[in-house]
Amino acid sequence: MTPREQLDDLAERKLLRSITTFPVTGTRVTVDGRELWNFASNDYLGLAHHPAVATAFIEGIGKFGAGATASRLVTGSATPHLLLEETIAAAKKAEAALTFTSGYNTALSAIPVIAGKGDFVLLDRLAHASLIDAARMSGASLRVFPHNDTAKLGAILSKLRAKNPAARILVITESVFSMDGDLCPLAEILAVCETHGALLLLDEAHATGILGAQGMGLAEKLGLQGKIPFQMGTLSKAVGLSGGYLAASRDWIDLIANRARPFIYTTAPPPALAHAALAALGIIRSDEGKTLRKTLFENIAILRENQPSAIVPHILGENGTALAASAALREKGFLAPAIRFPTVPQGTARLRITVSAAHPQEAVEALADELKNQPQPSTAR
Repeated sequence: MTPREQLDDLAERKLLRSITTFPVTGTRVTVDGRELWNFASNDYLGLAHHPAVATAFIEGIGKFGAGATASRLVTGSATPHLLLEETIAAAKKAEAALTFTSGYNTALSAIPVIAGKGDFVLLDRLAHASLIDAARMSGASLRVFPHNDTAKLGAILSKLRAKNPAARILVITESVFSMDGDLCPLAEILAVCETHGALLLLDEAHATGILGAQGMGLAEKLGLQGKIPFQMGTLSKAVGLSGGYLAASRDWIDLIANRARPFIYTTAPPPALAHAALAALGIIRSDEGKTLRKTLFENIAILRENQPSAIVPHILGENGTALAASAALREKGFLAPAIRFPTVPQGTARLRITVSAAHPQEAVEALADELKNQPQPSTAR
């Protein structure tokens, strides 16, 4: 098929996507000349527009320039990079940490170093695309276990361990799943991994800033940080900036820095960005951060009681239904995108609504009222 035929095929199946520019000012965006309430952003605490974070970014540019100019192993490492990594390691109760240009780059860098040919990688069925792609790159044998099914995970691990007692086995899951907003049964998964001698990589992307007394994620909330071999996360969501991190033992971090091709051959993130991230993490771990999390979960409860994260899915099933509901909400002044295959499984198209502490309560209440006029969620998964 030609590119045009492929595009036409996507359009016919209502899977065609396009890049749209959204002039953003906090929780408001302008689309086609209209201002909308933005319920599509991952800026869960509103830090992307926090004055202290912006000031730190500007200050960092003044001190360290606009770019890193080289990779970390050449001349790209600056003091803010090291300070940020030391701060993350201490906050995650790990020996060391390494930062990357994105969460995607974190996965592509770390996983192929941790596991390789002759090893096994087990992924939750709903794991993020970056984790799946990294696992495929590793050359390890892949297995998928049903979403949050610890019994099945244990059964697979038992068979693999019996088959190859010496193999390295890496289990990968997420604290908060990005499309359903549910949590993994972390304590149970960790126990199963320990029983079978498997390593656990926990992606805290959508939990960083949101869960835990100091906003360090589900592992902190459950008091398990020191027991998890690999704690991955992002600076691109609640932290309000961009980038990713991995916290682990000093030996693993040093090995990844020496062997991870996406890390070695990528220009370092701007030092000013790391300087701003330090300011954002300082807010997250402070009393202000606690207040922001309290406000966030009050807003979440308006849309759905007992929802454990800032991601509130409105699952509608068919692509056309989800697109129509998204368009109807836009007419009413709300940006809530339709999410379709391959981002979510076939037949589970949805509105993915994300809530921020920066949303005024009246805006969340208005969205909750408007959702009552839309098709109601399916139980399909």
